[in-house]
Amino acid sequence: MSRLKLNKQKKQKKLAAFCTLWLHILNMVSWYIQAVQAVISIHLDSCPTRPRYKMFYPERKEYMHRLVYESDETCLHQLRMNRATFVSLCNMMEMGGRLKASKYLEVDEQVAIFLYVLAHHVKNRVVKFYFRRSGETISKYFNKVLNAVIRLESELFKKPEPISETSTDERWKWFKGCLGAIDGTHISVQVPEEDKPRYRNRKGEITTNVLAACTPDMHFIYVLPGWEGSAADGRILRSAMIRENGLQVPKGNYYLVDAGYTNGEGFLAPFRGQRYHLNTWLNGQKPEKPEEYFNMKHSAARNVIERCFGVLKKRWAILRSPSFYPIRTQNKIILACCLVHNFIRREMAYDPLDDEELIDTNNDANDEDLGSHVDNITTIGTSNEWTNFRQNLAISMFNAWISRHH
Repeated sequence: MSRLKLNKQKKQKKLAAFCTLWLHILNMVSWYIQAVQAVISIHLDSCPTRPRYKMFYPERKEYMHRLVYESDETCLHQLRMNRATFVSLCNMMEMGGRLKASKYLEVDEQVAIFLYVLAHHVKNRVVKFYFRRSGETISKYFNKVLNAVIRLESELFKKPEPISETSTDERWKWFKGCLGAIDGTHISVQVPEEDKPRYRNRKGEITTNVLAACTPDMHFIYVLPGWEGSAADGRILRSAMIRENGLQVPKGNYYLVDAGYTNGEGFLAPFRGQRYHLNTWLNGQKPEKPEEYFNMKHSAARNVIERCFGVLKKRWAILRSPSFYPIRTQNKIILACCLVHNFIRREMAYDPLDDEELIDTNNDANDEDLGSHVDNITTIGTSNEWTNFRQNLAISMFNAWISRHH
């Protein structure tokens, strides 16, 4: 019996020694892994762009460096913004857009992929070649960044400010209380065959009719994509006003609109049957009556929305031809392009596209020579009060012009 107890004790001692040895081995392995991780962490912290994958894929590091970080000129041409603005956008995406880095893809590369697609409208297979990623990865992170931009909508849309009584701006000083201009533009889209009749506009093209409001300094206030190309501008505007979180026009303020909209409270349209477009005033021609002078000044101010659309389409090639995404994604892309446009104009002291005369002509404007808590306007309709307001404004503008020139 005593011999059996002795053998049992020996076995227990051997087992204890074996377990102790393995614990020491595991502790050494754990210490080694922690040391390696510390070295990698120090290496990554010293890298200004912080991508964890770059030490393993040098060609990606080289491409990102040339695309974004080498010079402002390259970054501007390829991604439509300078390096400082790009870094600010990445930071905003992380904080407000809840965009997260993955194990092998940092936020800066995700944003670069997104902007590159918008700026150049290239197919998935082209982007995956340049960025050395799979097509699935490109598609996945494009949509992630797209959704992150949409989440920043309330922060990136500009809050409207009415033209003040003391304004000296030659284009806007007569339109006291005006918030900006509203118009629609047509953007080509791809839709299923059965939906094409609804999206066919009066020019026979398959488009979506996008309503937008902008400030005098060409920042978007509100954008409503998604309506079919056959929809009338007035119908889209009424839809925008009755939507939750839709277009809001405080009483006492208004937007400039073209003759395709009703001249009613909150929406100041030009006189019909009078000369309107700016090119009709070339070669020294002068207005002969109040309605013509009003239309000339109205056209000069409202032209800001046409220039805004022109700059938007010049900046983002994806808006100049039908894209390859489902229609719902295409509508989100249109909204995201407007939001990033606002961010660029807010962050960059100088926008190179301001030097170009860019006017959007792809809209349904009538081509004939006309041609905190607040109470908001909720309906669109003519009224004697609003008609008299426009007429009195036209007379005062014309009389001031006459007195100045005679």
